Amino acid sequence: MRLLVFQHIACEHPGIFRSLLAEAGIDWTPVELDAGEPIPPLEDYDALWVMGGPMDVWDEALCPWLQPEKDAIRRWVEEMRKPFLGVCLGHQLLADALGGRCSRQSSPEIGILEVSLTPAAVNDPLFAGIDSPVRCLQWHSVAVTELPPDTTVLATSPACECQAMRVGQSAWGIQFHVELEPTTIPEWGDVPAYAEALEETLGPGAMAGMESDAEPHFSGFRRNAERLLANFLAVAT
Repeated sequence: MRLLVFQHIACEHPGIFRSLLAEAGIDWTPVELDAGEPIPPLEDYDALWVMGGPMDVWDEALCPWLQPEKDAIRRWVEEMRKPFLGVCLGHQLLADALGGRCSRQSSPEIGILEVSLTPAAVNDPLFAGIDSPVRCLQWHSVAVTELPPDTTVLATSPACECQAMRVGQSAWGIQFHVELEPTTIPEWGDVPAYAEALEETLGPGAMAGMESDAEPHFSGFRRNAERLLANFLAVAT
């Protein structure tokens, strides 16, 4: 399987999935859109992942590559109908590209928190075998507020009604972070926009507290990542 990965900042890569993909023998090609790297021919790939980033879906004036990216996502899902996974910004871009809407939240959702799977997730191909509630990393201030057509909500939280969704049969968006590994939080803390949102939401010194909160859960984070990848590969191969 050939996997294409759109990235929007160097530190928001597939995280723990990098080693899991290597173990599975899966080749993946990162495209750093914010650095000006071009989108390759989509026909050369079997699956598309879109990762997170500090920009918002409506920032085309500041990030002109966002519009071609949305066009590629729309073509991939609606015309090519190949498996897709979007995480955080990638989740929001999936919604925006396919006719949904994203809006800024009244308060950011940041921390090691829980999301609840909906009844629809029980038989969903991606979430099969994932226990609810899901302990995860949240770090976002924008949410999907209007769903695209043919969308099923798969996870929710008190602060964000659409924490995960499936559009059609094989396109998934996940607002929370399933790619977390021990280096993720400190690396993201070096991004000014992320650090500012963290301290505004949780107060000074919040970085150390969030790292401490995450520490007991890394085995669970890995277990969920392994299950999600196995489920995705079952769909994609």
